[in-house]
Amino acid sequence: MCLMGHSKQPANLAMFIVLPLLLVCYGVGNIHCSTVHENSEDFHSLLDFKQGITDPNNALSTWTNNTHFCRWHGVNCSSTPPYRVTALNLTGQGLGGQISSSLGNLTFLATLNLSNNNFHGPIPLLNKLQHLNSLLLGSNFLQGVIPDSLTNYSNLVNLDLSRNNLTGNIPLKLSLLTKLEAIILFDNDLTGAIPPALGKIITLKTVDLSENQLSGTIPDEVWQMPNIELLNLNGNNLSGGIPQTLPKLSSLTELSLTSNMIGNTLPSNIGDALPNLQSLLLGDNNFSGSIPASLGNISGLKQLQLADNYFVGQIPSSFGKLSQLIVLDLGMNFLEATDSQGWEFLDALANCTSLSQLSLAGNELHGPIPNSIGNLSTTLQRLLIGGNNLSGVVPTSIGKLSGLVQLSLDQNNLTGTIEEWVGNMTNLIELHLQSNSFTGTVPPSIGHLTHLTYFNLSENKFTDVLPTSLGSLTQMLVLDLSYNNFQGSIPVELGNLGQLTTLDLSSNMLSGEIPETFGGFEQINTIQMDRNILTGIIPTTFGNLHSLSLLDLSHNSLSGSLPSILSDLHSLSKLDLSYNNFQGEIPTTGVFDNATIVSLDGNPGLCGGAMDLHMPSCHIDSGRADRANYLIKILIPIFGFMSLVLLFYFLFLEKKTRRANNLEQSFGEHFEKVTYNDLAQATREFSESNLIGRGSYGSVYRGKLKESKMEVAVKVFDLEMRGAERSFLAECEALRSIQHRNLLPIITACSTVDNVGNVFKALVYEFMPNGSLDTWLHHKGDEEAPKYLGLTHRISIVVNVADALDYLHHDCGRSTVHCDLKPSNILLDDDMNALLGDFGIARFYVDPQATWAGSISSIGIKGTIGYIPPEYGGGGHTSTSGDVYSFGIVLLEILTNKRPTDPMFMGGLDIISFVENSFPDQVFHVIDADLAEECKNLTQRKNAVQENETYQCLVDLLQVAISCTRSLPSDRPTMKQVASKMHAIKTSHLGWRYNK
Repeated sequence: MCLMGHSKQPANLAMFIVLPLLLVCYGVGNIHCSTVHENSEDFHSLLDFKQGITDPNNALSTWTNNTHFCRWHGVNCSSTPPYRVTALNLTGQGLGGQISSSLGNLTFLATLNLSNNNFHGPIPLLNKLQHLNSLLLGSNFLQGVIPDSLTNYSNLVNLDLSRNNLTGNIPLKLSLLTKLEAIILFDNDLTGAIPPALGKIITLKTVDLSENQLSGTIPDEVWQMPNIELLNLNGNNLSGGIPQTLPKLSSLTELSLTSNMIGNTLPSNIGDALPNLQSLLLGDNNFSGSIPASLGNISGLKQLQLADNYFVGQIPSSFGKLSQLIVLDLGMNFLEATDSQGWEFLDALANCTSLSQLSLAGNELHGPIPNSIGNLSTTLQRLLIGGNNLSGVVPTSIGKLSGLVQLSLDQNNLTGTIEEWVGNMTNLIELHLQSNSFTGTVPPSIGHLTHLTYFNLSENKFTDVLPTSLGSLTQMLVLDLSYNNFQGSIPVELGNLGQLTTLDLSSNMLSGEIPETFGGFEQINTIQMDRNILTGIIPTTFGNLHSLSLLDLSHNSLSGSLPSILSDLHSLSKLDLSYNNFQGEIPTTGVFDNATIVSLDGNPGLCGGAMDLHMPSCHIDSGRADRANYLIKILIPIFGFMSLVLLFYFLFLEKKTRRANNLEQSFGEHFEKVTYNDLAQATREFSESNLIGRGSYGSVYRGKLKESKMEVAVKVFDLEMRGAERSFLAECEALRSIQHRNLLPIITACSTVDNVGNVFKALVYEFMPNGSLDTWLHHKGDEEAPKYLGLTHRISIVVNVADALDYLHHDCGRSTVHCDLKPSNILLDDDMNALLGDFGIARFYVDPQATWAGSISSIGIKGTIGYIPPEYGGGGHTSTSGDVYSFGIVLLEILTNKRPTDPMFMGGLDIISFVENSFPDQVFHVIDADLAEECKNLTQRKNAVQENETYQCLVDLLQVAISCTRSLPSDRPTMKQVASKMHAIKTSHLGWRYNK
C-alpha cells in the first residue's frame, strides 16, 4: 500500500507538468483548435473584408468565430504568437463586391492574391502594408485609376493588375518601387504614355503593358533596363520606333510590340543587342526598310513574327543560322525575290531543323518556286506562300514535306500539274491551290490524303473527269472545285463524304445526272453545282438534306417536275433552280412559298406556285406554250451570249474607270463639297470640347456645318501615323459606292491642305446622337447610364447589323468584308436604328460567289482581339465567314452583356463555351441579368404560353450566335441566311408580344 501510494504521487506530479507542455505545443502547432483570437486587429480586419463581399460559392464558410482565423480558408499566419496574417490567397473563388481597405490593417501581410474573382470598384487604399511583396488583383472588374499609394509598398516585388477595367495613366511614382521585378497591367483601358521612370527600376524582369490604349513613343529608358526578361507592349497605340543603336539587353528573352503604330527601320544591330532573345513579335506595325541580317545572330530565337508591315528588299539568308527557329512569319510585306540571289534564304532555311511554320504570303516573290523548297525541315507543318507572283511549275521536291498539315499556294500564277507531288502529303488537312493556272487532272493519288478537310482548287484550268478516289477523303468538310474545266459525270463515290458541309462544283463542264448518293450529306450546308451541263432530275434523296441552307443548280439542263420533298427542307434560305428545263406546277409550301429566296427564272415549262413568283397560270393554251418554248429555246442562247459580252465589257470598263478617277471624281457631284475652313468652323477649330473619340489613325469631332445646319461627325486622319492615308483611301473606296439604310451615311470627304499648308484629310458622317452600341452595353461607372436596352431593342439592333452585312457580302455589287465588326463600330440614330461604320480596314473580294476566296493568306490579320475568327490567327484568308464569326460574337455580347475579353474567360473558357455550357436548358443563367429580369417580369404579367415563347426566342437567338461562331468557316452560315433567320425571330417575337 505504501509503495502504491508513493508511486501515484510522482505520476500525478508528472501529469501536472507534462499536460500544460502538451497543450502549449498543441496550441502552437494546431491553433485552429483555439477560439481565442490573440490578434484581434487581424481578426476584425478579415471580418470587415468578408462583410463587404459576396460569396456565392461559400468559399469563406470557415470564416466563423468558432474557428481560429489562422485556419480560415485562404489565410496563412506566422508560426509564433501573436499570430499575424502573412498571406491571403483567395484566387478563383467567385468572390464579388468591393475590396475593403480594412485589409490595410494586416500589417504583416506579404502576399495578397485576390485574382480571378468578380471584385469591382477602385483599388483599395492599403497604406500600412510595408511587408507586402506580392499584390495580385488580376482578372477582376476593378475600375478607376491606379493609385499613387501603391508606391508606399517599398518591398513590393510582384504587381499584377491585369484583366481589369482600370483607366488613367500609369503612375509616375512607380519608380519608387525599387525592388519590383514584375509589373503586369495588360488588358485594361490605361491611357497616356509609358513613364520613362519605369526604366529606372533596375530589378524589373517582366513588364507586360499589352492590350491597353497607351500612346506616344517607347521611352529610351525602357531599352536600358539591365535585367529585363519579358517586355510585352502589344495591342496599344504606340508610335515612334526602336532606337537605331540598341543597347545590349542580354537578359531579354521575349519582346512583343505587335499591333501598334511603331515604325521606321529596325536597328541594324538588333540581333547583336538581343543575343538571348527567344521570341520577337513585331507584326501589324509600320516598320519599313530591310530586315536586318543581324537577326540571324540570335542563336536561340524560336519565334520571329514580322508580318503586316512595310519591309522591303530581300529576306536575309542569315536566318539559316537560327537552328532553333519554330515560327517564321514574314507575311503581308513587300519582300522581294526575283532571281537566284533573292531566293538564297530558302536554301539557308534548310538548316532550321525545328521549323514548324513558315509564312511568306502576300509579298513580292516572283518566278518559279526553287527546287530547294523540298529541303526544308520535315517538321514543317504550315507553309503559306499564297498571294505572291509565283509562276512556273511547282517543283516535285515539295512532296518531300510529308509533315505538312497546311499548304497554301493560292493566288499566284502557278502552272503545270499537281499529280507528281500532291499524293505524298498524306498528313495534309488544308490544301489551298485556288486562283492559279494549274492544268491537267486531279490525280487518283489524292485519295491518299485521308486527313484532308479543306480542299480548294477553284479558279484554275483543271480538266478531265473527277477521280473516284475523292470518295476516300471521308474527313472532308469543304470541297471547292469551281471555275475549272472538269468534264464527265460526277462520281457517285463523292457521296461517301458524309461530313461534308460545303460542296462547290460550279462553272465546270460536268454532265450526266446528280448522284443519288448525295442524299447522304447529313451535315451539308451548301451545294453549288450551277453552270454545268447536268441533266436528269433532282434526286429524291435530297429530301434527307435537312441541314442544307443553299442549293444552287441553276444554268444546267435539269428536267422533270420540282420535287415536293424540297418543301420539307426548313433550313433552306436560298434555292436557285433557274435556267433549266423543269416543268409542271410549282409547289406552294415550304421554301417555294417565299419568293425572296427562290429563283425559278428560265424554266418555261413551270407554272402556278406562289403569287409573288409571278409565274403563268397552269391553265394555258398548249399551242401557245409550245410556241413560247420554241422562241425561248432560240432566244436564251442569244441573250446568254450577249449578256456575257456585256458583262466582260462592263467589268473592263469599271476597272479602267476606277483607276482613272481620283478621289474628288469618286465622290463627285453626289456629295457636298466642304473646305478645311468649313470643318474647322463646324468643330470650333477641332477643340477638345468637341472631341467624341479617338481611333488608330485619328480623331472624331462633333460639329455643325454652317450652310446645311447639319449635325456631323468629322473623322480627321493623323497623317503622321503610317497607314493613316491608306486607311483614309480604303474607307473612301468602301463607302463611295455602297448605300444601305444600315450603313453609316457618309456626307462627304475632304482632301486638301490646312491654313499652314499641311496635308489634311477627313471624312464627314451624319452625327449619331445615341452613340455606339458599346456605350449602351458597357457604360463606365462614372458615366450616367443610358436608357436600358430591352429585348426588343436588342433584337432590332442585331437585325439591322445582319441586314448591313448581308448587303455588303451579297448585294452591293462587289462583295465587301468589313473585318472589324464590334459594338463600338455600331452606331445608333435617333430612333435607335443601328448603322454599321468604320470601314478603314475593309477588304474586297475578287469573286463574290466564293465564300472562302478572300484576300491573301497571312498569319497577321487586322481586327480587334476577341472578335477575330480563329482561322485568321492560323493563317487563314480574310473572308465573309470571318465577318459572320464576328457577328456571332457581337450577338453573344449583346445577350450576355459580357465582352469576349471579359476577365472571367480564361483557362479554356471563352464567351462561346460559356454560353454552350448552358445551352439550351439553362440560358437564363448566361444572359444579361437585366434582360433576364425583363423576361421574368414579362412572363409573370402574361401566361405559360408567353413564358415558352420568351424562352424559345432567347434559344433561337443564342442558336444563331453559336452557329456563327463555329471554329471552321465552312460550318458557319452566310449572312444572307443569318439575316433571314434574324428577321424570322424578330417577326415571331413581335407577334406574340403584341398580339397575344
